[in-house]
This record gives sequence, structure tokens and C-alpha cells, in this order.
Amino acid sequence: MGFLKKYYYVYVLVLAVAFAAAWFTADRITAVVAAMQDSGTPVVIIDPGHGGEDGGAISCTGVQESQLNLEISLRLNDLCHLMGISTQMVRTQDKAVYSQGCSTISEKKVSDLKNRVALVNDTPGALLVSIHQNMFSDPKYSGAQVFYAGTEGSRQLAESIQSLLCVHVDPNNHRECKLASAVYLMEHIHCTGVLIECGFLSNSDEEQLLRTPEYQKKLACAICAGLYPYFTEENGNNEV
Repeated sequence: MGFLKKYYYVYVLVLAVAFAAAWFTADRITAVVAAMQDSGTPVVIIDPGHGGEDGGAISCTGVQESQLNLEISLRLNDLCHLMGISTQMVRTQDKAVYSQGCSTISEKKVSDLKNRVALVNDTPGALLVSIHQNMFSDPKYSGAQVFYAGTEGSRQLAESIQSLLCVHVDPNNHRECKLASAVYLMEHIHCTGVLIECGFLSNSDEEQLLRTPEYQKKLACAICAGLYPYFTEENGNNEV
């Protein structure tokens, strides 16, 4: 009840503004919730990249990637719950998930990645959504981009999320989803999975947006909406 009182109207407003009648009409919301509550529905593993000693990239204003990843992931988790989607967070605090006994940074990073893979592969019906931020030497580049694993359903899920990110969050973004290359997490999971680079921390305008709650909510809404076709198809209902 505490969550609903605090966030219900905020997310409903964001959904209404961001997607209007295109996706979230009353009939669609009802159908999505009903489909996702069926037995055997996948569990969305939300993975905020990095954490703890591994802060990831540092933005042009000094903000750590791990912090933004967590903030967006928590908003996505709240929204998924509102829509009746089962989730599991890899981390809910600014901590890495390496095993005890690791001493060096290198050991911790390796252990962290292996533990994330194990969590995903050990969860029945898992579907991975890993949240990250991009960085490049040239500050002119911007735009969210979705990368997908080589597993069944991953490309379709990536295309769904990428389309909504471009249309409803940043209409100037013409990026296309791509196969994740040389990404340990994406190469070792056994389930459907995507990794979302939500924006470029090296671009001052986009970095400023990424730090705002409003833009983080838009990203969370687009990602959650992008799950819609996957869940309805998994439940054999493509005519919603």
C-alpha cells in the first residue's frame, strides 16, 4: 500500500503522457495484467549494472554509472509491480554482488559477473533486463540503445524496447538494437535477455536528462511497455 500511495498517480500520469492510446488503453492494461498473472509467467530479472567498488563509467559531471543504473532499475521494478509483472532485483543498493573471500578488484569483478549469471540461470522462467549507461570519447553521440543475447526471443524483445525508446522517449534517436558482442553476462545466460544502454554519460545534454527523475520514469515506462509483446506471445495471446 505504501508503494501505491507514493507512486501510483505519478506512474499513471507518466504512462498517459508517454504512450497515450498507442499502447496503454484501458483494454490493453487489463489484458497485460491478466496475461502476466497466469501461472508460469516469466520472472523479469532487473540487473542494475556495476555497483560498489565498480562504479562503471563516470559522467561528464562526475556521477557514477552504477548510481544511475540503480535509480532507473528501481523505477522499472516499481512500474513492473504496478503492472503485475514478477521481478527480482540483482541489487537494490550501491553494492557489488561478488562472493566473500575476493580481495582484489579484479577478483571481485569476475566473481560479480559470475554471480549475476548464476542468479539468472538458476531462476526458473527468467528474463533478463540489464540496465547500463554508455560512454564515448566524442561527446556528440547520444541515444539509448538495446543489445540482445543470442538466446531465443532476445532479438524480438530488444526490437520492442528499442522502438518504444526511440518513439516515445527520444524521437531524435535513430539507433537500432544490436547483438551483444563480447559481453560476458549476455554470452553466458541461457534465457531471453537484453542489455539497455540508456544514454551517453559523455553527452552533457543527455547526462543532465539521465539524472532527472522525470526522464528516468520515461525510460522505465518504455522498457516496461517493451515487455508487453513478449508476455502476450508467451501466453499465446497475440490478439490483445
